[in-house]
Amino acid sequence: MSRRTAARTKARAAARLAATQALYQHEMEGTPQAKLLVEFHQHRLGAEIEGAEYNEADIDFFDDVVTGALARQGEIDAAIAAKLAAGWSIERLDKPMKALFRAATYELLARADVPVATVITEYVDVARAFYEKREAGFVNGVLDAVAKEAREGEPRG
Repeated sequence: MSRRTAARTKARAAARLAATQALYQHEMEGTPQAKLLVEFHQHRLGAEIEGAEYNEADIDFFDDVVTGALARQGEIDAAIAAKLAAGWSIERLDKPMKALFRAATYELLARADVPVATVITEYVDVARAFYEKREAGFVNGVLDAVAKEAREGEPRG
């Protein structure tokens, strides 16, 4: 992998984590989209907060995932809900998990330029940042099921 490709991969991974955090903040506080984007651009992406340095993120990619996930939330939530176990609903998921699924599902539905395996692997990694191994497995299973429908016939890995 070239340095440029590695830097782009890291920047997209940082954008995915930030998008998940932004969607969580929107869910928790109802922060309007424009304000949310500005806040993340100015204070989170590539910044240092309380001694923790945030990686440089692909800002255009971050913006696309956040705005796309919010714009298509009804469609995205329906796609996620259809793949949850019987008796489960999207409302039953905790807010960080909901945000993660919304960001990932947006990519699966709208970003055909990103391979399915990349989307699933990256969001399983995001899940590992917040959850135990069991939840990461749950993320993998749900996203794989969403991908099978959203990207019929595309190889997974």
